[in-house]
Amino acid sequence: MKLHILGVCGVLMGGIARLAQELGHEVSGSDEHVYPPMSAALAECGIRLRQGYDPAGLDPAPAQVIVGNALSRGNASVEYLLSEKLPYISGPQWLAQNVLAGRRTLAVSGTHGKTTTASILAWILQAAGQAPGFLIGGVPENFGCSARLGATDLFVVEADEYDTAFFDKRAKFTHYRPDLLIIHNIEYDHADIFPDINAILAQFHQLVRTVPNNGQIIAGTGSAHIDELLEMGCWSPVSRYGGPSAVWQTQALNADYSEFAILERGVEAGRARWNLFGAHNADNALAAILAAQQVGVPIAQACACLCDFTNVKRRLQLLGRVNDITVYDDFAHHPTAIARTLAALRSRIGKQRLIVALELRSNTMKAGVHKARLAAALDAADLIFVHQPPSLQLDLRAELSALGDRLALADDVGELVEQLAHIGRGDDHIVLMSNGGFEQIQQRLLRRLAQ
Repeated sequence: MKLHILGVCGVLMGGIARLAQELGHEVSGSDEHVYPPMSAALAECGIRLRQGYDPAGLDPAPAQVIVGNALSRGNASVEYLLSEKLPYISGPQWLAQNVLAGRRTLAVSGTHGKTTTASILAWILQAAGQAPGFLIGGVPENFGCSARLGATDLFVVEADEYDTAFFDKRAKFTHYRPDLLIIHNIEYDHADIFPDINAILAQFHQLVRTVPNNGQIIAGTGSAHIDELLEMGCWSPVSRYGGPSAVWQTQALNADYSEFAILERGVEAGRARWNLFGAHNADNALAAILAAQQVGVPIAQACACLCDFTNVKRRLQLLGRVNDITVYDDFAHHPTAIARTLAALRSRIGKQRLIVALELRSNTMKAGVHKARLAAALDAADLIFVHQPPSLQLDLRAELSALGDRLALADDVGELVEQLAHIGRGDDHIVLMSNGGFEQIQQRLLRRLAQ
């Protein structure tokens, strides 16, 4: 079958393209932004790509068009497929019908930690010999790709609450109908589509409604919104993890959680040593270990598998060391994720200088929804540089006044690179934080530091 994917260079849609090709379909795609690494990865698979949304890409007509949620009415290809009555479907619905149907689906949801936890779970299952399929909203370095069909009936999917498509405003995850569901945490986010936390809870409850009574829900503690969600109605067994009141907890065995124990009701059930660090990552691992246990991987074996886990690109990813300055790339963009990431790095580096360069890119952050929490989230850093382009309608100087003279603003990324290069000195740790491209600041800074 000939399939054409609109928005093919997004992580989800790019993963769907790979899965469709593995199933034997002839796949092509178009996107407004066709550039590496996704374009290169898809081209290597033999998937034909078109730059832009010229309707010519849909002529001759494919058997089906898979539409990404970045497209809306008014888009030239969208208007063409509607007027020509081409058969179309959303990415999540295609995935549910063509990949997840008949398989045991392990879904990882929550405001934070989805990508890392799904990657850990997929790796544990792989290392334990279970050869799972997966679709993850990032690139796990152990696999080098965001999606594959796998060789067994197990499939790990990152379950995103963002909307599905221009014609389906439900959360993506409502299509997945998982047998096992991890709910890490729930906070207000995606202000462009959710008016308040109740709207998010409504979507999560739709997801909970689809988990069978012989399935399993693994839910974090410490989130009043998860408690509220479960009180709305739950028909599946629930395991709670993370907080001091939970049955399952982690216990640090060193300062940065690169070694930790897993406790069941206070009794040690396993120990892990791995390359990641931070309390939040230990909780990510705990959720994945509990999920793997449900499909036959003993806790001790899952802990042993962690020693070879190598994280996900853009999750506090070490980019390089130049003149004894260490540079990291991180996807954190919500105050909670920013604070947890910086706390983890602080636990690793001690009193060495921690410098942050931040781009406010998500719709929620640009709208100022979390502006009152941002200064506190950045407080672990010694110096904070924030990109404030003219288009950003926030007075960041006022909103971040609590940071005092640790704060510097730059309206141009080139200026920001110069500021970082000027201030950097040996043993510094610089973290570049954005859920977007940040105008390629990563490589620009590394080149400038090397000069």
